[in-house]
Amino acid sequence: MPDIYHTVPVRGSAQRVFDMVSTPSGLDVWWTARSQGSPLLGTDYQLWFAPDYDWRARVTACEAGTLFELELTTAMQDWLGTRVRFELAERDGVTTLRFAHLEWPRDTAHLRESSYCWAMYLRHLKRHVELGVTVPYEQRLDD
Repeated sequence: MPDIYHTVPVRGSAQRVFDMVSTPSGLDVWWTARSQGSPLLGTDYQLWFAPDYDWRARVTACEAGTLFELELTTAMQDWLGTRVRFELAERDGVTTLRFAHLEWPRDTAHLRESSYCWAMYLRHLKRHVELGVTVPYEQRLDD
């Protein structure tokens, strides 16, 4: 199965980055239009992007400040069962964010487009932590 990987250095603490990838208030800044959930193993998240993109995910890994992973349980067909993973390591005030979107059923044009979109979203996360920049949801893939 093909996977998507990105590594992003973020000038900020691992805990700050962890909060951005694992809490609704963080996710809504850079990825979702709105979300609900708690960063606890086995809990469910609602990830809302638009009326036709009201997705669900389950927390499959959660270690405060270092690891957060969601498995998509309600989503578009090729995202079902995939896992979105964030691994964090902090050194000298810089957190290395190792992102993976794992277990795509096959290599498709949508996988490649999603890789591009993830890069854009992760850039918004980085810019928010480092510079305080927040881009409105509707403009996140235009920037």
